[in-house]
Amino acid sequence: MFDFRYHAISLAAVLVALVVGVLLGVAIGDAGLVSSAEQSVRDSLRGDVRAAQDERREAQDALGAEQRYSEAAYPLLVADRLPGERIGLLFLGRPSETIARDVRNALDGTGARLTGTMALREPPDLAALAEAADGTRYADLEQDPALLEDFGRRIGIQLVQGGRLLRRERDALFSTRAGSLGPFDALVIARSPRELEGDAERQTADLEDGIVAGLRENPVSVVGVETSEADPSQVPWFRERDLTSVDNIDQVAGRAALVFALAGATGTFGVGPQAESLLPAPESAGAAG
Repeated sequence: MFDFRYHAISLAAVLVALVVGVLLGVAIGDAGLVSSAEQSVRDSLRGDVRAAQDERREAQDALGAEQRYSEAAYPLLVADRLPGERIGLLFLGRPSETIARDVRNALDGTGARLTGTMALREPPDLAALAEAADGTRYADLEQDPALLEDFGRRIGIQLVQGGRLLRRERDALFSTRAGSLGPFDALVIARSPRELEGDAERQTADLEDGIVAGLRENPVSVVGVETSEADPSQVPWFRERDLTSVDNIDQVAGRAALVFALAGATGTFGVGPQAESLLPAPESAGAAG
């Protein structure tokens, strides 16, 4: 038996079908109108793409000009800022030839030289370190890893002042090294931590902290660096240890900041979210010369 609701629903369905049919008929019957609208949209999009390409070329040209200006101005900015300085580069973890090259480029024209590059062996080889320290209190390192932080402190001091323990430990302590072991007038640190766990992680942290503490006992500049693409950033690690840092050593501004920092400016410089400024304040840069 059919009721009123059935008739209402049927009528609504018929009306919907009629409306759809009318719309389809109009669309099909006026293909020229649709084609014209489509062509207009395509022409508009092509114009937008051409405008965007022109803007991109203009931006690239402006950026290139800015880069050329920076490169040309750099030698004037840093000229003879670090006369006769012996700079050491210490990698905590994996060494990077890219960062080593950036540091060398930063020092070009400053009067300073990168005289030694070292990569700390991580995790530390306690047996080898203990053997090299035979006859000293650090000969017990393998049995007593609690000595590691104090051992690292002595190494940090001797990187600046020179010393017998550093010379004896060089093969056990560093995975790679080139040039001098010091003494250095200033140190650059680049950190690329390995994924470690348990005792290996704790011993590596103790050794790193000890070395940094020893370096900071000397009246020299110690600057942490990384590239602008570093992930994760090591700036928090540097800040926790009260070290000046530069997070864009791969850029002209970062190289300039490194030179000023080695000359005595302090802070967190670069382009990352934790940077205080791109470069030291003018008075700091002036005092660096």
